[in-house]
Amino acid sequence: MTKGRGGGTEAGLRRVSGALLAMSRHLEVRDVLKTIVVSARELLDAEYAALGVPDDHGGFAQFVVDGVSEEQWKAIGPLPRQHGILAAMLKDATPQRLADVRLDPRFGGWPSAHPDMSDFLGLPIADGDEVLGAVFLANKRCPKPQGGCGFTAEDEELLAILAQHAAIALTNARLYERSRELTIAGERARLAHELHDAVSQKLFSLRLTAQAATALVDRDPVRAKDELRQVAQLAAEAADELRSAVVELRPAALDEDGLVATLRTQVRVLDRAHSARVTFACHGVRALPAAQEEALLRVAQEALHNALRHADAQQVDVTLARYGQGARLRVADDGRGFDPSAVRRAGRHLGLVSMRDRAGGVGGRLTVESAPGKGTVIEMEVPGG
Repeated sequence: MTKGRGGGTEAGLRRVSGALLAMSRHLEVRDVLKTIVVSARELLDAEYAALGVPDDHGGFAQFVVDGVSEEQWKAIGPLPRQHGILAAMLKDATPQRLADVRLDPRFGGWPSAHPDMSDFLGLPIADGDEVLGAVFLANKRCPKPQGGCGFTAEDEELLAILAQHAAIALTNARLYERSRELTIAGERARLAHELHDAVSQKLFSLRLTAQAATALVDRDPVRAKDELRQVAQLAAEAADELRSAVVELRPAALDEDGLVATLRTQVRVLDRAHSARVTFACHGVRALPAAQEEALLRVAQEALHNALRHADAQQVDVTLARYGQGARLRVADDGRGFDPSAVRRAGRHLGLVSMRDRAGGVGGRLTVESAPGKGTVIEMEVPGG
């Protein structure tokens, strides 16, 4: 490796080492892709970075970016197709280092909302002869030589090292997900069987007890009340069986769309379904480890359920914001509120213990602020990856 800007070979290797360590911490494909993009952009001090994983139909199965806001990304529109310079990297597995991508004859333009880019560096991510994707950077943050590219040969070498290890990390993540899918399929079958047995028994008992209560209403009201209490208990137990099983299943939408899009969709649905006003705002959140995203979603769901079903809230605001390398979730409502100290003394209430367990299980922290008649604010912070 040649010696260049940024402290030369030793500094470059230190930066690559840090990027590789970041990649090795993740097993989910989506987490690995995002970490590759963030690491590449920070490693080479570029304004923009992206990574595309091709599908078999001339498009991209996955496409992640860094340096572009969520609003910009939405305005840009559909994912790019495999053409021009992207196609060259994917089909020919060739690096591309350009002084001005807009002047290249293969350049086909970009949507009106797309940020302006000039100097460009792109490399394929390959496992042997299989091209897994392409990573590319634009707008090096440095003085540009007259008519030349801000990205240097050393930058290309550093990105090549990163791309080689990215291929390993991505392959391992794919193998892990395939293994997990098989495990989940088996676990779902087992869970369905256990759920059928447990809940069916509870519902059968509930029906018999309800019939007995009906028969006793006129001739023995006292015993009928006892039977109805039993009905209520059996119904609660059946609900608990369902709840404990369902909450362990990771929502499909979270895997497909990510935390921000999933939360936004759920808030929109709740806003339409309830008389209360339910809002969602997001500020600079990056992709997080899968377990942390799931924990944040579950806590948000529990807090929303409490606010809308138990607190008689008229306004519920959900905010997700970047917090260091992680994120902070805030769910605030104007409902009836409660005394948190009384809840702690009483034990389980409003799912707070479950929410605290979820936060603690991913290295996060949950805080609850509330008072009778003053609404409730639930905040959860996670460290990121």
